[in-house]
Amino acid sequence: MKRFRPQSGFVVQAFRFALDPNAAQETALRSHCGGARAAYNWAVGWVSASWWQRRAEETYGIGEGELTQWRPWSLPALRKEFNAVKRTDPRFAGWWEDNSKEAYSTGLANAAAAFDNYAKSKQGKRRGKKVGMPRFKSKRKARLSCRFTTGTIRVEPGGPHVTLPRLGTIRVHEPTAKLLGPLRAGRARILSATVRHERGRWFVSFQVETAREIRRVTRPDVAVGIDLGVKTLAVLADSTGEIRTIANPRHLDTALRHLRRTSHVASRRRGPDRRTGQKPSKRREKADTRRNKVHHRVANLRTDALHKLTAAVTAEFGTVVVEDLNVAGMLRNRRLARRIADAGFGEIRRQLTYKTRRNGCRVVAADRWFPSSKTCSGCGAVKAKLPLHVRTYECDACGLVIDRDDNAARNLAALAATTAPTGTEVAADQDTAKVSKPRGADHKTRTARPRRNTGTGRAGGATLPHQRQTETRDRTEAQAPRLR
Repeated sequence: MKRFRPQSGFVVQAFRFALDPNAAQETALRSHCGGARAAYNWAVGWVSASWWQRRAEETYGIGEGELTQWRPWSLPALRKEFNAVKRTDPRFAGWWEDNSKEAYSTGLANAAAAFDNYAKSKQGKRRGKKVGMPRFKSKRKARLSCRFTTGTIRVEPGGPHVTLPRLGTIRVHEPTAKLLGPLRAGRARILSATVRHERGRWFVSFQVETAREIRRVTRPDVAVGIDLGVKTLAVLADSTGEIRTIANPRHLDTALRHLRRTSHVASRRRGPDRRTGQKPSKRREKADTRRNKVHHRVANLRTDALHKLTAAVTAEFGTVVVEDLNVAGMLRNRRLARRIADAGFGEIRRQLTYKTRRNGCRVVAADRWFPSSKTCSGCGAVKAKLPLHVRTYECDACGLVIDRDDNAARNLAALAATTAPTGTEVAADQDTAKVSKPRGADHKTRTARPRRNTGTGRAGGATLPHQRQTETRDRTEAQAPRLR
């Protein structure tokens, strides 16, 4: 399937609004999302049935030419077969007319994309982790979502309402002026609309082709380095020498006490049991709703805080330097995983990436092994070791005493001057910037201790005194990073 490409001077942007449907409209929304899930499960079963049949026939000794033909999983083929069986299949015959055809097209399109990803992953044409064969979606766990590409899709000018196919006019919880203005001016057109239920309420996202509007930053010649942390969410140090500190709101820690209490109440109620078919009690459902409201409030507060932070940064500075953090590896630390996840390091990096592109500035990602915390921002000396509990950086070469996070942010800001505006935009990379990485500062230097129960006669035994290695001492870079 060809990917949509906007015309010159236009971009594809999403406009998201919260909905306030009535009882009948919410029932219709759930029916459409359920139809999309049912169509997806039908497509997965229809395509995989031929695979299992061929595997069974191979065990019978049937030749390759006489095996069951592969069933195609392209979207046109799935649509044609689904339209042929939906009137007679008992799974759809009684209710398929209640929903828009776009609901079933959503499920079939998702199934086609899932099979494409599986085939490309198996052939080695898809980056990232291996993708397994598509599986059926559970009614209890599947995300409620449906996409509309044809029919009546518009934003009503008379009030906060939107109109969707077969669903009619639905009230919107917030003003729609940010989308209605470009539509009236002829600078935008709606491509599709997606309804989704998440965080306890319904949302609609309009995919719009709109004119590109580059928002100029207030200080385009100033670079800023951002050092993310747990104790302090972010430290901003710009190339002029100004340092700002953004406190960590700790939304989850604030709500933990209330969350524990609501979770304790929910655990005391009669829950579902899949083995016996027992359904949760009404009191359990009410307790779950109260507990989920706490989670939703924390998620909304975190999202709001991160958007305000990234919007303020990308609206002021022309170059933003961030660290290439291994967030997935950091979450394996059971002592810091909850606070790292609450801070949202990965979300900050994602928002900075697309907001800088929208504002006409650039984002530079420092190399993962760049010693931003170990390097002295004054003279360039690099410490071999700097434990995490040491919060103050003391340089042994020039005597500089500075906060650890402030020192790292200043070093990141200095990297902007060594990175060209074009290239891979990865600072301290061999292709884009020549920043020395002294030995012992970017890798572990601690000597492995010999095992106590190993003798000298075995391989890997005790090390002789003259063979012991000393820890790498502080070294000075050939050219210290300087702030402009």
